[in-house]
Amino acid sequence: MLELGVKILIAYLLGSLLGSLIVGRVRGVDIRRMGSGNAGATNALRTQGKLFGCMVLVIDIAKGLFAVWWLPSAVLPQIGLDPQLPREWLALGCGFAVIVGHVYPVWFGFRGGKGAATVVGVVAALDLRLVVPLLLSWLLVLILTGYVGLATMLSGIALVAAVYVLEPDDFPLLGFCVAVALFIVYTHRSNISRMRAGQETRVRRLWLFRSRAA
Repeated sequence: MLELGVKILIAYLLGSLLGSLIVGRVRGVDIRRMGSGNAGATNALRTQGKLFGCMVLVIDIAKGLFAVWWLPSAVLPQIGLDPQLPREWLALGCGFAVIVGHVYPVWFGFRGGKGAATVVGVVAALDLRLVVPLLLSWLLVLILTGYVGLATMLSGIALVAAVYVLEPDDFPLLGFCVAVALFIVYTHRSNISRMRAGQETRVRRLWLFRSRAA
C-alpha cells in the first residue's frame, strides 16, 4: 500500500507540471488570462503560436508517458516494489492520477488544462495500438465539425470502443478508459455549454464545411 500511495502521489504531482504554464513563465505570459482561459495545448497554440503550442504538447504528452511507462516499475528509495501489487493496476492508477494532476494542478492553484494531451501520453504507454483510433477519431470529428472540444470528447468514446474490440477481456483497461472518457466529458462541460449556445470557436482552417457556414 505504501508503494501505491507514494507512486499515485508522484504521478499526480508530475501531472501538475503543466507545459503551458512552465513555458509561459519562461516567456513571461499566463495563458489562463488569454483566449479561452484554459491552460492546455489548444489555447497555447491559439494565443502563442506554433512553437509555443508544440512545446506545451510535448511536455504534456511526455509526462503521461513517463507516469505510466516508468513510474510503476521504478524502485524508489525506502519504498521498493510490493510483490502483492499488480503492476497493471498500478499503471492504470498512475495514469489516472497524472491526468487529474494536469486538470487540477497543485502547483498552479488547481487551474489546469482539460487533460487531452496527457491522455494521449497515458494511452500510448498503456497500449500503443490505441493511439491510432484515438487520434483518427479526433481528427475526423475536427474536420467534420471544426470543434476541438467535441473532437476530444468523442475520441474518448472511440477509445472505449477500441479497447472493447482489441482487448475485450481486459476489464481493468476497459474500466480505466470508460473513467477517462467520462472525465474528459466533465472537463469539457464549458465547451458543451458554449456549443449549445452557438458560441464555441471552430478551427476554420481544418473545418471541412466552413465555406458553407460563412
